[in-house]
Amino acid sequence: MVREQKQASVQQDNIVQQNEQDTQLARNNSQGKVEEETLALDSVLDDIESVLETNAQEYVNSFVQKGGE
Repeated sequence: MVREQKQASVQQDNIVQQNEQDTQLARNNSQGKVEEETLALDSVLDDIESVLETNAQEYVNSFVQKGGE
């Protein structure tokens, strides 16, 4: 009976430890994905900024309505 309880306790500890490892792995993966998406967004924003710096007046004029538009 005592031996069975110890085995059950060890199994439960192993399950808890595995769950903690899985949780940490999921957190690490999520953080990596967030960083990757942030870098991609930063790249797009840098491209937009570059275009606006070189063609700001042309960009603004593209939104001005002409005549009956």
